[in-house]
Amino acid sequence: MKKSPPPDERLETMSDAYKELLEKALERARQTGTALHHAVSEIRAEAAAVGKAGEKEVVELERWVQRDLTDAASYLAQTGKDLKYWLGFDTVLIERAFWDMFSEAADKTATEQLKFKIQADAAGYHTGELVGLGTLVCDHCGQLLHFHKPGHIPPCPNCGGTHFLRQSFD
Repeated sequence: MKKSPPPDERLETMSDAYKELLEKALERARQTGTALHHAVSEIRAEAAAVGKAGEKEVVELERWVQRDLTDAASYLAQTGKDLKYWLGFDTVLIERAFWDMFSEAADKTATEQLKFKIQADAAGYHTGELVGLGTLVCDHCGQLLHFHKPGHIPPCPNCGGTHFLRQSFD
């Protein structure tokens, strides 16, 4: 039976693997133009990207890196404040190279989220298309159409409009 490393050594290994996973994913995203969250998933599959971490730990690392980047990117997008405020402590306490890399990755993630939102908003929904669940709003008169299961989008029952946007609670 394989003996587990001591907790301090495991933590150091996971910390190094986190940095390496983020660094390699950012490098791949820069080189290929791949969205960063896809690059993280692609890199996870490469054993070299995570050093001594096992498969279960690699899956956790991917989830944690994605979570941190998404949280940081959401903070940037929602507040417009510098990422250092997201931390809750002074950036002087962070290894500079890692901070630079994480900041770039968070900025890239925020940019990708914004592009996706703009594309989704611009695309809209049209009569005759299939929609899953949710509420659509007629772009012409504001009439709400509720979809509790997938179905084809009809013309607006109020004005006959054919273009709709998604309505959410926010």
